[in-house]
Amino acid sequence: MPGIPMIRRIMHVDMDAFYASVEQVDHPEMQGQPVIVGGSTRGVVSAASYEARKFGIHSAMPIFQARRLCPHGIFVPVNMRRYRQVSCQVMRIIEGISPLVEQISIDEAYVDITGTESLHGSSRELAARLKERIRAATGLTCSIGIAPNKFLAKIASDLRKPDGLFILDETGVQRFLQHLPVDQIPGIGRRTSEILKGLGVATASDVLRFPLSFWVRRLGKYGARLHEKAQGLDFSPVIPDSAPKSCSAEDTFPKDISDPAELRKRLLLQAESVGRELRRDGFFGRTVTLKVKFADFSVITRSRTLHEPTHCTRTIFEVAVQLLDEVQVSRKVRLTGVAVSNLCSGVQQMKLFKESAVAKQERLDRAMDVIESRFGREAVKRGILWDLD
Repeated sequence: MPGIPMIRRIMHVDMDAFYASVEQVDHPEMQGQPVIVGGSTRGVVSAASYEARKFGIHSAMPIFQARRLCPHGIFVPVNMRRYRQVSCQVMRIIEGISPLVEQISIDEAYVDITGTESLHGSSRELAARLKERIRAATGLTCSIGIAPNKFLAKIASDLRKPDGLFILDETGVQRFLQHLPVDQIPGIGRRTSEILKGLGVATASDVLRFPLSFWVRRLGKYGARLHEKAQGLDFSPVIPDSAPKSCSAEDTFPKDISDPAELRKRLLLQAESVGRELRRDGFFGRTVTLKVKFADFSVITRSRTLHEPTHCTRTIFEVAVQLLDEVQVSRKVRLTGVAVSNLCSGVQQMKLFKESAVAKQERLDRAMDVIESRFGREAVKRGILWDLD
């Protein structure tokens, strides 16, 4: 007689206001203060402490708007190196409770804890211990959601933030969906939200008033996925050690730029950042993408796929410049970004004719990486970037 299928128990761990909370832990004088992490005056908010959120500040809000809403706030630059360091601490703690951990961003991860009761006790006990371990090691709080699948666990982790815990039992899923606002379903953007509102769909259960075929006609593949989610269904597994899909860097400039030479300097700085991260994590990429945002906020992107994958700063930079030249920029530029995608890992074979050029550049990259890791980013600069602010 076949055994009864085991009901999955998926945990979603989400750090609370991660960047801002790290700053508050590192700088105790910021505790209890509205802290806003972001770029220059013309950039956007990367993170806001819960004290800052009370003023209506949120991620992706322009910094100038955040300053208007909270002029007495503490504005600090992004310190990605520090955030990654703390993230590694947190993920090592999470990996101690299950081999099935899927990190999906710098501050959140899914954990499959199915069948771990005999080892860890109840889900509630396990979550409480995990929260305490993270707090003891980093001084930070996290919010945890536990549910029968990833989709529901992610929603659950957001319900009692900050420092929250919400456990959704399989027996309560349908009742939960009856009252769940449909815009809380991950993946619903502004356009889809408008369509749903026009149809009188306010909760997840309202989606089921229409058949699957209706949603496929209206929303294509996402329509089928929406219909599944409205039933509380999500069969996607927790995939440990999933490789990143891309690596990118972008900057909003202190003032709009029209000088081609200045734009190239910015692209080189971004190519350095992307190349450094790829080399550090052992990845190569085949596709280079350029992003340009103009002064009127219009955005264009251009991509090129290489014959061979690379993590060489010079190669990434040269392709980005080629893409910029093809755009033929005639307007002032507010932001540029460089990304490398289509990633792979492992040792790449180098063709003989490339030895003198690419190999030399890669040795230079490695040497700069070593110097920067020991003495900081300002210890060594390429000559072309010497006068760049």
